Amino acid sequence: MDTLRTCDTVTVAELAARHGVSEMTIRRDLDDLARQGVVRRIRGGAMSLLLRGEEPPFAVREREAVEEKRRIAAEVAALIADGEAVLLDSGTTALEVARALRERRLTVVPLSLHAARELAGAPRIRLVLPGGEVRPGELDFIGPLAEKAIRSLRFDTAVIGCCGLSAAHGLTAHDLQEVTIKQAAIESARRVVAATDSGKFTRTAFGAVCPLDRLDVVVTDAGIPKEEHDALTAAGVAVRVV
Repeated sequence: MDTLRTCDTVTVAELAARHGVSEMTIRRDLDDLARQGVVRRIRGGAMSLLLRGEEPPFAVREREAVEEKRRIAAEVAALIADGEAVLLDSGTTALEVARALRERRLTVVPLSLHAARELAGAPRIRLVLPGGEVRPGELDFIGPLAEKAIRSLRFDTAVIGCCGLSAAHGLTAHDLQEVTIKQAAIESARRVVAATDSGKFTRTAFGAVCPLDRLDVVVTDAGIPKEEHDALTAAGVAVRVV
């Protein structure tokens, strides 16, 4: 996936040599990506089907930076006190946060069916769904019904994910409908916690959500660039590195 972000085509031979694995392993991985609509298989390799800067499918992102996301989720959960009303954004990091909150006593409004399924049946979670349209694949709530529901509520903490985060462009997202949902969540919360792996600090997505100073806390991993860490702290944002 990293290679496909910068190249339109990849070959089995070059990927096998780069990663020190067999060509059969690479072929299986490319076949898997083809089934998910990320690539089209061509002779000797594959061609990217993603537009430049487009977000990879949920199933692909769910397997990226898994350990980092779990550590981030544990730290986010530690920031939340029992009894809080929590808005939980969509995305793969937020899904890990949902798993970390299953045994807590909280009111949670998840913005995706992935997280809702994880929290359904949790004994002490009061689960509230916002309604609205559900985007295929991502299974997140979008549209005016979801936005209106979010704006009608007040949260102690909003846990927000992102597609990109930088001093220059703030917090960004690929899907424009997702941008308005995130903005509604941020405006309805007393505290905003951005949960993101450090890879997002090298990316800027199409839609601007908010500037850095609208965030209260950023939880990320040790790969965060120093200049971005310094920019966050200069903006008054608490940075938790796990």
